Amino acid sequence: MPCSLARPLQLGTVSTSAITEAAPLSLCAREPHVPADRLVAEMVPPPRFDSVRFDTYVPDPNQPSQSEAVTVLASFAAGLGGAHASGSGRRRWFARKPAAPTGPRGVYLDGGYGVGKTHLLASLWHATPAEPSLKAFGTFVELTNLVGALGFQQTVRTLSGHRLLCIDEFELDDPGDTVLVSTLLGKLVDAGVALAATSNTLPGKLGEGRFAAADFLREIQGLSAHFRPLRIDGEDYRHRGLPKAPPPYSEEQVAKTAYATNGASLDDFPRLLEHLAKVHPSRYGALADGLRAVCLTDVQPIADQSTALRLVVLADRLYDREVPVLASGMPFDRLFSEEMLNGGYRKKYFRAISRLTALARDAKGLVDQ
Repeated sequence: MPCSLARPLQLGTVSTSAITEAAPLSLCAREPHVPADRLVAEMVPPPRFDSVRFDTYVPDPNQPSQSEAVTVLASFAAGLGGAHASGSGRRRWFARKPAAPTGPRGVYLDGGYGVGKTHLLASLWHATPAEPSLKAFGTFVELTNLVGALGFQQTVRTLSGHRLLCIDEFELDDPGDTVLVSTLLGKLVDAGVALAATSNTLPGKLGEGRFAAADFLREIQGLSAHFRPLRIDGEDYRHRGLPKAPPPYSEEQVAKTAYATNGASLDDFPRLLEHLAKVHPSRYGALADGLRAVCLTDVQPIADQSTALRLVVLADRLYDREVPVLASGMPFDRLFSEEMLNGGYRKKYFRAISRLTALARDAKGLVDQ
């Protein structure tokens, strides 16, 4: 059975004058290969955050922690303007090994989804006075994928010459990641690399509710020691003062829009979920290459957690790349069960709902064209 739509669509009275001759693209037809050098080259803020700066962040006047975060991060960026610990931006073969840091070598932005943490993290990257090749920006998933592609030692060598490493959506989903990231960041801090991270979970609480965190307490405490926590309070800015997200469209409307929109994809939601299981999450960004919109039919609740977590990663990559999502079926706030929304990954699921809702709002203009 074809991967895109489970059954032919009966367009009925839809006017064919608005439909292009070319069929829509399909995410299910894509099996991208992402070479390791692309993973390294793409460790920069994604398109949505390419132009953000501290002065484009709009703090909520009712949340003083947001203004405080801008001040602290701007000062942190200015403090990274000196020479790299190895003596310059480039590694010196005979440079003296840098002294071990006496305090936290990073900042950790903690807060709920939608308070602008990624905006601030990207602003820090842009404000740090160093060449782009000496700064790295990526999600936690992308960082672990980089280790998988390059190997641990090569990742350490690649990132040790950097002045700053920004890690968005810091998560510890299993004990293996805990040990891996703890060891990696320890070596990078020893090499003089400054760290900045965002998460919905305080450093000392990482992994809580997901695995036996107490068994890995030393590693988690070691991670926490690298960061100065910076709490950011507030409500989800994506929906602050904005109209409610549009309800799901009919299958006919979704198909018509997909055919009428150059660069749109059209897929059956259950089939897409099956396809995601066959593609490594490190390649989900490449799935969205060149897409102007993602159109989905028959959106329905997700039955298992592994599938749900894969969708979370896809939602993050689509949001980063500003790809609107148009869908029929269930509304996005009903994707995840109550059990999921109350479990250890609840913050991931709420973030996905928030971002998919924002992308659904962005897609409204395509239907109105």
